[in-house]
Formats: sequence, structure tokens, C-alpha cells
Amino acid sequence: VQLQASGGGLVQAGGSLRLSCAASERTFGSGPVAWFRQAPEKEREFVARIDMWTGGTGYADSVKRRFTISRDNAKNTVYLQMNSLKPEDTAVYYCAARRGRIITSYQHRAEAYDLWGLGTQVTVSS
Repeated sequence: VQLQASGGGLVQAGGSLRLSCAASERTFGSGPVAWFRQAPEKEREFVARIDMWTGGTGYADSVKRRFTISRDNAKNTVYLQMNSLKPEDTAVYYCAARRGRIITSYQHRAEAYDLWGLGTQVTVSS
């Protein structure tokens, strides 16, 4: 299974983008799918996750009430709707998936994921 992230681009502050993470070959497993991001000279950080078994979601505090993660099982795709974008949201966004289930409290950790997409650049201008 490969992950393909898309939907990034350049947007003004206050604007919106929707990122897509598509799984090739077959559907996502029963584990979580998450979005992480990495800004220049900063560490990769958790953004949002969705549990493909329960449908439960979680968000970093910095994106709560602005970003929404969702899934379309028929299209084997997970989305990240990003509204009210800020310049500090500028980063390369990566989607990641885990084949098997893992407890919720670990789902924000990058090391919990064994499949990663190549990333898509999001740039928010002020």
C-alpha cells in the first residue's frame, strides 16, 4: 500500500484548502490515519488523526476548530479540511497510516505509523 497526499498550494491567510490522502492498491487497514506537518527548521508535528475502526478523531490544539479530518471509505481516501489558515500553518503536510489498531493515546505519535506519503506543501501568505 502506498499513500499519495495532494491538495497543497499557496493560499492567503484566512483561506481554506483541502488535503487528500489516497491509499493505493487496497483500502486502509483498521489502524489510524493521521496528518503530520513539518515547517522549515522545525520538528515534525502531529496535526490530526482518524481511527479507521471507530471513526474517532483527534486534533492538535493549534488546529482545533479550524481543521477537520474525515474519510471516504468508498474512495479509500482521508481528507483534511483546513479553514481559517494562518501563516504559521505553512509546512509540508504528510499523511501516515498504521496497518493495525493502536490505542488512542498513541495515535498522535509519529512512531506509531508504518506507512507515509511523500508530503504536500502548504504555504499561507500573510
